[in-house]
Amino acid sequence: MKGPKLVGFLLAATAMAMAAISLAPSWGLGKSGSQQRGCSELTAEYPSLAKNESDKRILGILDDIGEGPCTDELHGRLLRILVESTRAKNVVEIGTGNGYSALWMCLGLKTTGGKLVTHEIDHGQVLMARATFKRAGVENLVTVVEGDAHQTVAQLKEPIDILFMDAEGGNLDYLNQLLPLVRPGGLILSDNMSKPRPDPQFINAITTNPNLETIFFNVKSTGISLTVKKD
Repeated sequence: MKGPKLVGFLLAATAMAMAAISLAPSWGLGKSGSQQRGCSELTAEYPSLAKNESDKRILGILDDIGEGPCTDELHGRLLRILVESTRAKNVVEIGTGNGYSALWMCLGLKTTGGKLVTHEIDHGQVLMARATFKRAGVENLVTVVEGDAHQTVAQLKEPIDILFMDAEGGNLDYLNQLLPLVRPGGLILSDNMSKPRPDPQFINAITTNPNLETIFFNVKSTGISLTVKKD
C-alpha cells in the first residue's frame, strides 16, 4: 500500500481507533468504574516500549523532561507513528519548545532516515532544545532554526512530508506559506485545536479547502487536527 491509499488508510484507521476508545465500554471506565477516561489517559496506561538502546535513550529523555507545555504524550506518540508509517523524510515543526514533540518525531525519523527542521523564536528554548537533542543523541537528525517562523519558513524549499504546527498562534499564515511545499499525500498537523481556543479562520482554511481532508480528535483535552493534502 503506497501513496494516497496509505495516507487514506491511516486517516481512516486513526478515526476508527479514536472512536473505539471513546465507545468501548470496558475502556471507557475510569478507576472508579464510572467516569470516562480520555484518550490521553488511556494511552498513558500503555507506555511506549524501546526496541533498541537508541529508543531507550530517547524515551528516557522524554521521561526526564516531561510533556511539552502544549504537546501531550498522546500527540507525541501519534507524531512518531505517522512519521514512521509514512516513511517521512522531510518533517517541519513550528514551535520547538523544550523539544518534547521533536524527540517523538525523531524516534520515527531515525528509522526512515529523514530529517526534522524545527523553528523557535525564544532563545532560551532554542538553547534548551539543542542541549536536549544532543543528550538524546539525535542532534544529527534535527536542525533548530532560531527566529520568527513567519519569516524563517521562507527559507524552506524542499517538499514537506509532514508539517506540525505547535506555535502560539499564527497557524493560518504558516499554512498559507507552507501548503504549496507540502507534497501531495503529505500531512499537516496542528496542536491545541481545543485548548486554548484555535483561530476560527485556520479551522475554516483546513475544512473548506477541497484539496484538503481534515479530522479532529482528543478534543476533550488540548485537541489536535490531522489533515492530508489530496493527491
